[in-house]
Amino acid sequence: MKFLGNIAWLILGGFLVSVIYFIVGLIMCVTIIGIPFGVQLFKLGIYALWPFGHELVNGPNEPGCLSTVMNLLWILLGWWEIALTHLVFGLICCITIIGIPFGMQHFKMGIGAVFPFGKQIR
Repeated sequence: MKFLGNIAWLILGGFLVSVIYFIVGLIMCVTIIGIPFGVQLFKLGIYALWPFGHELVNGPNEPGCLSTVMNLLWILLGWWEIALTHLVFGLICCITIIGIPFGMQHFKMGIGAVFPFGKQIR
Protein backbone atom coordinates (compact mmCIF):
# COMPACT_ATOMS: atom_id res chain seq x y z
CA MET A 1 0.00 0.00 0.00
CA LYS A 2 2.92 2.34 0.73
CA PHE A 3 4.28 1.71 -2.75
CA LEU A 4 1.00 2.73 -4.40
CA GLY A 5 0.77 5.80 -2.17
CA ASN A 6 4.28 6.85 -3.14
CA ILE A 7 3.59 6.35 -6.85
CA ALA A 8 0.41 8.43 -6.61
CA TRP A 9 2.35 11.03 -4.58
CA LEU A 10 4.98 11.31 -7.34
CA ILE A 11 2.38 11.67 -10.07
CA LEU A 12 0.30 14.24 -8.16
CA GLY A 13 3.12 16.69 -7.50
CA GLY A 14 5.59 15.01 -5.15
CA PHE A 15 8.19 14.78 -7.90
CA LEU A 16 7.89 18.50 -8.56
CA VAL A 17 8.24 19.31 -4.85
CA SER A 18 11.40 17.19 -4.56
CA VAL A 19 12.91 18.72 -7.73
CA ILE A 20 12.33 22.20 -6.29
CA TYR A 21 14.03 21.16 -3.05
CA PHE A 22 17.01 19.79 -5.01
CA ILE A 23 17.36 22.88 -7.24
CA VAL A 24 17.23 25.30 -4.32
CA GLY A 25 19.64 23.04 -2.40
CA LEU A 26 22.12 23.23 -5.30
CA ILE A 27 21.79 27.01 -5.39
CA MET A 28 22.40 27.19 -1.63
CA CYS A 29 25.53 25.04 -1.97
CA VAL A 30 27.19 27.65 -4.21
CA THR A 31 28.52 29.47 -1.14
CA ILE A 32 30.34 27.91 1.79
CA ILE A 33 27.93 29.51 4.24
CA GLY A 34 24.94 28.05 2.41
CA ILE A 35 26.19 24.44 2.33
CA PRO A 36 24.55 23.38 5.65
CA PHE A 37 21.25 24.79 4.45
CA GLY A 38 21.63 23.10 1.06
CA VAL A 39 22.26 19.75 2.76
CA GLN A 40 19.03 20.16 4.75
CA LEU A 41 17.16 20.95 1.52
CA PHE A 42 18.57 17.77 -0.05
CA LYS A 43 17.35 15.81 2.96
CA LEU A 44 13.88 17.32 2.61
CA GLY A 45 13.97 16.62 -1.13
CA ILE A 46 14.73 12.94 -0.54
CA TYR A 47 11.91 12.76 1.99
CA ALA A 48 9.56 14.51 -0.45
CA LEU A 49 10.44 12.01 -3.16
CA TRP A 50 9.23 8.93 -1.24
CA PRO A 51 7.35 9.99 1.95
CA PHE A 52 5.00 7.07 2.62
CA GLY A 53 6.65 4.56 4.93
CA HIS A 54 9.33 7.03 6.05
CA GLU A 55 9.45 9.70 8.73
CA LEU A 56 11.72 12.48 9.92
CA VAL A 57 12.91 11.77 13.45
CA ASN A 58 15.45 13.36 15.76
CA GLY A 59 18.93 11.95 15.31
CA PRO A 60 20.93 10.47 18.18
CA ASN A 61 21.68 13.07 20.87
CA GLU A 62 19.49 15.61 19.10
CA PRO A 63 18.36 18.35 19.36
CA GLY A 64 21.77 19.63 20.34
CA CYS A 65 23.07 23.13 20.76
CA LEU A 66 24.35 23.51 17.20
CA SER A 67 21.21 22.13 15.58
CA THR A 68 19.07 24.45 17.74
CA VAL A 69 21.11 27.49 16.65
CA MET A 70 20.98 26.39 13.00
CA ASN A 71 17.20 25.84 13.22
CA LEU A 72 16.86 29.36 14.64
CA LEU A 73 18.92 30.77 11.74
CA TRP A 74 16.83 28.69 9.33
CA ILE A 75 13.62 30.29 10.66
CA LEU A 76 15.05 33.81 10.81
CA LEU A 77 16.30 33.62 7.22
CA GLY A 78 12.79 32.99 5.93
CA TRP A 79 12.69 29.24 5.36
CA TRP A 80 9.46 29.07 7.38
CA GLU A 81 7.77 29.86 4.07
CA ILE A 82 8.38 26.26 2.99
CA ALA A 83 6.43 25.05 6.01
CA LEU A 84 3.63 27.52 5.25
CA THR A 85 3.45 26.19 1.69
CA HIS A 86 3.18 22.60 2.97
CA LEU A 87 0.46 23.72 5.40
CA VAL A 88 -1.59 25.29 2.59
CA PHE A 89 -1.15 22.28 0.30
CA GLY A 90 -2.00 19.95 3.19
CA LEU A 91 -5.24 21.83 3.84
CA ILE A 92 -6.11 21.75 0.14
CA CYS A 93 -5.44 18.00 -0.04
CA CYS A 94 -7.58 17.35 3.06
CA ILE A 95 -10.68 18.77 1.36
CA THR A 96 -11.41 15.36 -0.16
CA ILE A 97 -11.32 11.99 1.57
CA ILE A 98 -8.93 10.58 -1.02
CA GLY A 99 -6.53 13.49 -0.47
CA ILE A 100 -6.29 13.13 3.33
CA PRO A 101 -3.19 10.83 3.27
CA PHE A 102 -1.45 13.31 0.96
CA GLY A 103 -2.45 16.19 3.23
CA MET A 104 -1.02 14.35 6.23
CA GLN A 105 2.27 13.91 4.39
CA HIS A 106 2.36 17.63 3.66
CA PHE A 107 1.80 18.35 7.36
CA LYS A 108 4.71 16.03 8.28
CA MET A 109 6.91 17.74 5.72
CA GLY A 110 5.86 21.12 7.08
CA ILE A 111 7.06 20.19 10.55
CA GLY A 112 10.32 18.93 9.10
CA ALA A 113 10.67 22.12 7.06
CA VAL A 114 10.48 24.29 10.20
CA PHE A 115 13.16 22.38 12.16
CA PRO A 116 15.28 20.37 9.67
CA PHE A 117 18.59 20.40 11.54
CA GLY A 118 19.13 17.39 13.76
CA LYS A 119 16.55 15.29 11.87
CA GLN A 120 17.15 12.11 9.93
CA ILE A 121 14.96 10.04 7.62
CA ARG A 122 13.91 6.69 9.03
